[in-house]
Amino acid sequence: MDLQYFLSWKVSLLLLLVPCRLQCMSVHIFGKQPVYMMPKDDLVLKALIEHGPLEEIASITWERELETGIPPETVTLAKCTGSSLKCAPMKPKVHVNVELQEAKLQATLQISDYKQEDSGVYAVTVTDHAGKNTTAHCIVRNYEPVHHVSVSINESHSSLVCGEAWGTDPHFSWLHERVAITKTVGSISKDGTTLFVTITPICGHFTCLVSNKMGDSSATYTAAPCETEGRGTTAAVVSLLLLLLLLSGGVLAFLLWRRHRHSNRGERLQERFDDTI
Repeated sequence: MDLQYFLSWKVSLLLLLVPCRLQCMSVHIFGKQPVYMMPKDDLVLKALIEHGPLEEIASITWERELETGIPPETVTLAKCTGSSLKCAPMKPKVHVNVELQEAKLQATLQISDYKQEDSGVYAVTVTDHAGKNTTAHCIVRNYEPVHHVSVSINESHSSLVCGEAWGTDPHFSWLHERVAITKTVGSISKDGTTLFVTITPICGHFTCLVSNKMGDSSATYTAAPCETEGRGTTAAVVSLLLLLLLLSGGVLAFLLWRRHRHSNRGERLQERFDDTI
């Protein structure tokens, strides 16, 4: 008994000293998170599974639960079991497989014809032969169109700020009088949300256009009209023409009056001459 106890204790100690690469299981889901999905697209999640030579995988399980909800309801989507890890989907539209990739296992989950109800927190759980679970998670959300674009002014900093409610991956661009912003008008921040205006005073129409894969929306800030050099020149020309027209009219009226006066004077002289005879 003493020898048996000594051997078991020695084996336990050796197992504790075994490097993690021989015993530790790791699971990682590829890609940037959260994942945003468009309706009717195919959702594909890939998980890389690494395990040591002393470990055997008993099962791989894919599950989904709501991102918000108390308590969350877990739905099992697919499960792979057995020595060959044969996979069986448990929900419609679900496809799953496991394959060897450079001495590592890659588990793939695909959901065809994505719908809004397919969003949530996805989990892949790997269970080893000893019943230990290792899990990786991935958040999947619905791709949202651009909503409620607005433009506000910060007069103290001579800047315009563009805001958008909750659209997915919004991209911002600016127009001044329906033309792209130039250096003479201002400069745009790196994220595109702020326009630093350099023209003084701030004038004209400033439009913020926000877009993503599902469309675009815009909002406009209207300041006082801009007095451009061209408009000033036009106004001066119009004023000069009006002045010339008034002068010409005055001269013509004077000539007509003078002619009428001389005509009346001649008639009076003729009448006096006739009376004398």
